[in-house]
Amino acid sequence: MAGPVKKKQKAVVTSFKLQLPAGKATPAPPVGPALSQHGLNIMEFVNQFNKATAKMEDGMIIPAELLVHPDKTFTMNLKTPPASYLLRKAAGILKGSSEPNKNKVGKVTRKQVEEIARTKLPDLNTNNIAAAMKIVEGSARSMGLEIKNV
Repeated sequence: MAGPVKKKQKAVVTSFKLQLPAGKATPAPPVGPALSQHGLNIMEFVNQFNKATAKMEDGMIIPAELLVHPDKTFTMNLKTPPASYLLRKAAGILKGSSEPNKNKVGKVTRKQVEEIARTKLPDLNTNNIAAAMKIVEGSARSMGLEIKNV
């Protein structure tokens, strides 16, 4: 008996990433120019992205990785929101500190860091939650956030 049939994967010409607000992609820059230079259908991407992110929180930044195929089609992979976005939201701040060593702009708890690490785990280069928490804690410190042991 033969093994499972593998799907033939399309060749990839190039790939690139865009970070867009969930459900709010438009053909205006940066989307239009980025897609048109690769000869892709702009409205097809806009509709796919908006449909895929419609149920997400309004305004949440979602990275999308696009793989461009030789026949001018694309495959879209959505990633988890950036750690900095999730940390800003958890701390209730608008932006990080310009001098993170000197000026602390907010606080996050270990529990919040763990929640963010669990959210980000699929996109990080680890499967260990403790290592993922260290990565998120590093991002928090570089933004000027204090991590409280609560």
